[in-house]
Amino acid sequence: MDVCPLGSGALGGTTFPVDRDFVAKKLGFGGVTRNSIDAVSDRDFVAEILAALSLIMVHLSRFAEDLILWSSAYARLIELPDALTTGSSMMPQKKNPDGAELTRGKAGRVFGHLMGILTVLKGLPMAYNRDLQEDKVPLFDGLKTVADCLRMMTLLVKGMKPNEDRMKEAIHWGYLQATDVADYLVRKGVPFRSAHEVAGKVVSHAIEKGKMLSELKLEELKRYHPEFEEDVYEILFVERGVDQRKGTGMTGREAVLAHIAYAEAHYFRGNKED
Repeated sequence: MDVCPLGSGALGGTTFPVDRDFVAKKLGFGGVTRNSIDAVSDRDFVAEILAALSLIMVHLSRFAEDLILWSSAYARLIELPDALTTGSSMMPQKKNPDGAELTRGKAGRVFGHLMGILTVLKGLPMAYNRDLQEDKVPLFDGLKTVADCLRMMTLLVKGMKPNEDRMKEAIHWGYLQATDVADYLVRKGVPFRSAHEVAGKVVSHAIEKGKMLSELKLEELKRYHPEFEEDVYEILFVERGVDQRKGTGMTGREAVLAHIAYAEAHYFRGNKED
C-alpha cells in the first residue's frame, strides 16, 4: 500500500513524460509500482486489509463469547451495562447481551467479505476487469463493521461490573490446584509422571469426601505419597497457587499488575481512561 500506482494508465502506462517518482513523493508514498499491468489489476491490498480485519473479528468474537458466558445466569461472574443489553420479548427477567452477541455475529459478515474478494480475484486475467468494482462494498463495509464492533466492545468493557464474590466462589470449582499438587511433588523430587498420578488420586479422594483440597488433612494426603508436608497448604489455597505464577505474561497477581503497567506505558495514547 506504500507504492503509488499513478502513471500506470489503463494498463500499459502513458506516453506523456510523467515523473512518477516526483508524484509519489509529493503524495507521501515510499515508491512507485514497478509493473503497470500488475498495478491496475492488483487488489492484494484489499484482501490483506480484509484478512487483518477478519483476524480482529476472530478475537473480538471470542472475547464477546467470554462476556456472554461470564454474564450468563449460570456463571454470573460479571454484569453487563443496561444500556447495551435488552429484555427478552417473552421472559421479563432475562437480560440479553445484545452488544456482545451482535459483535460475535458480525464476525461472519467480515469473514464473508474476505472470502468474497478472494473469489472475485481468483479467476481474473491480468489488467483491469469490471469485476473489480466489487472490491468497494466489502472493503468499506468491513472497515465500518470492525470499527463499530471495536467501539461496542470498548463500551461493554467500560460498563461491565465484576461480581467479585461470585468469582471468589467460582475459583474453587473443579479442583484447580491439582496441577499445583503435581508440581509440588516434582519440586520434592518425584517424577512428574508419578506426581500427576498422585494428584489425580488426591482429587478423587477429595471428591469422594466432598471436600476442597485445602480441607484435606495432612494424614489424608500422606496416604497417597510420603513427600507431602505441611508446606503443601501454601499451594492448596487457590489464591496462593495463582500468585505463584509470577513470570512475564503469567496469571499471578504480580505478573498481571506488571502487564497492566506495561500496557499503560506502551499501548495507550492520550487519556488512559480511553
